[in-house]
Amino acid sequence: MQCPAYREALSARIDGEPLGVPERALDEHLATCPACAAWADDAALVTRRARLAAAPVVPDLTARVLQALPRELPGTAAAARARLVETALRLALLAIGVAQAGIAWPVLADGSMSAPVHMAHETGAWNLALAAAFLAVAAAPRLAAGALPFLGTFTVLLTVVTVRDLGNGHVPAERAVAHLLLVAGVLLVAAMAWRGRRRRAAAAPVRSRVVA
Repeated sequence: MQCPAYREALSARIDGEPLGVPERALDEHLATCPACAAWADDAALVTRRARLAAAPVVPDLTARVLQALPRELPGTAAAARARLVETALRLALLAIGVAQAGIAWPVLADGSMSAPVHMAHETGAWNLALAAAFLAVAAAPRLAAGALPFLGTFTVLLTVVTVRDLGNGHVPAERAVAHLLLVAGVLLVAAMAWRGRRRRAAAAPVRSRVVA
């Protein structure tokens, strides 16, 4: 068999096609024919160059990526302080939620108030719902912004009527003082909602710069 036939088989091997000759015979020929061996090397090099394409030119995004990084990386002192404050707020709100539930439960259990029984139960249900709201925000701070409109409205209205009732002698002072627990809880929820909004506002430019 002449060299052109073997070179045709070599070309078929490079292209992944049937050789047309026994593979062992082709290898033996390459081992004994320097010309075909050199031709095989040249053919493989040409094929590789033809199949490879130059990589497209891409812009250097190093500066943009560095600008998009948050100013406070995890592990920094500022981030540690922020986590400490967040934990303190959540624990304080947890304590207030438990205390609020403690106020509500006796009223629901035995109706131990001077008001009619149903009104007492209704008041206990409200207090227990407030406690549940505080505990939910303590467990999941992302809920603070959603809970704040209800809690804030209720607290403002209750404060107004309590001050008026105190002036008219319709409510004892110790009962009015108990509402301070609610006010403290709402202030904590407001602080957590404000901190969450700050985090989202700080993260928005970072996301927009990375996408851009």
